[in-house]
Amino acid sequence: MLTSITEGILCCLTGKVAGLVLSLESTEPSDGFEFVEVKPGRVLRVRHIVPERQPVVTEGQVAGNEKKDPDDEEEDDGGYPQDCNESNTGSSVHCKRKITVYRNGQLVIENLGDVLHSEILQCRDGDLEPCSTVEVELADYKEMPSSPDPKPLTPPVPPALGEQKPAPPPRCRRRKPKRTVQIDSRRVISSCKGTHSDVALFFVHGVGGSLDIWGSQLDFFSRLGYEVIAPDLAGHGASTAPQIAAAYTFYALAEDLRAIFKRYARKRNILIGHSYGVSFCTFLAHEYPDLVHKVVMINGGGPTALEPSLCSIFQLPSCVLHCLSPCLAWSFLKAGFAHQGTKEKQLLKQGNAFNVSPFVLRAMMSGQYWPEGDEVYHAELTVPILLVHGMCDKFVPMDEDQRMAEILLFAFLKVIEEGSHMVMMECPDTVNTLLHEFFLWEPDMSKKDSIKTAPALTDTPHSLKMNKPVEK
Repeated sequence: MLTSITEGILCCLTGKVAGLVLSLESTEPSDGFEFVEVKPGRVLRVRHIVPERQPVVTEGQVAGNEKKDPDDEEEDDGGYPQDCNESNTGSSVHCKRKITVYRNGQLVIENLGDVLHSEILQCRDGDLEPCSTVEVELADYKEMPSSPDPKPLTPPVPPALGEQKPAPPPRCRRRKPKRTVQIDSRRVISSCKGTHSDVALFFVHGVGGSLDIWGSQLDFFSRLGYEVIAPDLAGHGASTAPQIAAAYTFYALAEDLRAIFKRYARKRNILIGHSYGVSFCTFLAHEYPDLVHKVVMINGGGPTALEPSLCSIFQLPSCVLHCLSPCLAWSFLKAGFAHQGTKEKQLLKQGNAFNVSPFVLRAMMSGQYWPEGDEVYHAELTVPILLVHGMCDKFVPMDEDQRMAEILLFAFLKVIEEGSHMVMMECPDTVNTLLHEFFLWEPDMSKKDSIKTAPALTDTPHSLKMNKPVEK
């Protein structure tokens, strides 16, 4: 504590900030770690694990395999062509919805395509209960009463003789939508196994973390044969830390992850984000809908546009934050973990969580400005999404993840009662099992024809009404 205060005073006197980011020594891969220069002088550390038995497939090789003779594929050892053919199979889902935003801020979402129910996602491995999902009651938009009063209207009483007739009620003009978005496409959703060489898993951490917080997940899925990629954000872990606030805005970090994604992306990519990292996964899924196959959001919050808080403690000068760093670390331990014991302190130390310089921390919190990421932006996503929420999370309320599940087209919400904000570190076995089940999940569309025969489901579309603040 005394050392931290002394360093903070020196920061105020010298105007320099003590950097906590590890120095860059080599750009050569070592133990699965690589250093990628996304921009001149901007280097990110990336942990990239490719199983030895899993060949790396390029677009040219995929085109060559399509022209290859089937007899030659059967003679190939290792079953690689069989895995490629198996990965190409899947269920075709019709993604069709109409998103309407009115001038009073009301948001109406009409789902006109296929509906995936919560029963299709089950946890077969381990002692886990079936995944709990927020089931949205989709009301019929055409039959929605215009008045909230459930009492029927009484017939008008004719006026007595000699009395003046009351003025007729004003005519209600038809509301004109401020914005309308139509989505009509088809998506093939298939099971992603570790033996499929066209599958890659991307893990993105949040503010103050590093790729080390995914240690249990990286080891688990790499042993199953998956190719895993986990970068350190700028200023975190062993990545370089530019001493300029503009380097830590949402758009700057999003472009870094875009470069990482384009470098390591395969044919079917699964994005796993935690906290602030969920926003970057949403950005990539929106930018590359054909390459992103599935998304996992862990304690990511609601589908609202990002805007920094002006009354936050992180608006204080960096030297003051440096003096308060022990208090901030203790506060994060209490809020980020359900239990504050020796095990949690050790996890906090091993994962380098909250181990960033005060300047980077302040710039990260002030740079969370993303006005495009509103409800409509999230409603446009057609990729299947698994939402994982820790019941004891003090950073992200449960209501925000529930609202996210209501806005998204294909979303499943799983609540882990014994977990908190760092649920992937507190309950690694539970999270790993849940994620693996979602990776292997494939929708069963065999009942699609029988559902279409019901006239009640085909005559009228379903819609979801939301109210959001009016944009000024």
